[in-house]
Amino acid sequence: MLKSLFVYGVLGVLLIPAQCSLITVCIEEDRALRVECRINYKPNMFNPFEFSWSSGAKESIINTNVSGSTIEGKFKGKSYVKELEPHGYKMTLNDFTDKLPHNTTYLCKIAGEVARITVEKDKLAKCSAVSVFLKSSSLWIMCLLLFFNQTHS
Repeated sequence: MLKSLFVYGVLGVLLIPAQCSLITVCIEEDRALRVECRINYKPNMFNPFEFSWSSGAKESIINTNVSGSTIEGKFKGKSYVKELEPHGYKMTLNDFTDKLPHNTTYLCKIAGEVARITVEKDKLAKCSAVSVFLKSSSLWIMCLLLFFNQTHS
């Protein structure tokens, strides 16, 4: 029992600062840029979204369904957006990996909420199930500790 209290205490301490990232950026096998935005929104309603990046002081809109917002010309026809289950959107940008700015802040806006992440071009991860899973730090820490507790009790 003391061992279980210790494991759950450690689990609680580790999960307090751990936060699941609302936005992830990676490079797919075909060299397309993938940006996943997991902001929660209201189902069965129109949810305005906007994907953009900024390098320096300039923000460039890559894809949007917001009336009045304009996609930058160099991105027209190069990206598409799919809805994710249970919530969020995934934007894929084709034929642009070689033209990415060195230090970029990726932004997604869904239904008025904003998520952002800054990534260096050389540190963009390859998209895979393992890398996406590991980006959700609270989930893998919890699974690891619960597995350890079950195998040693």
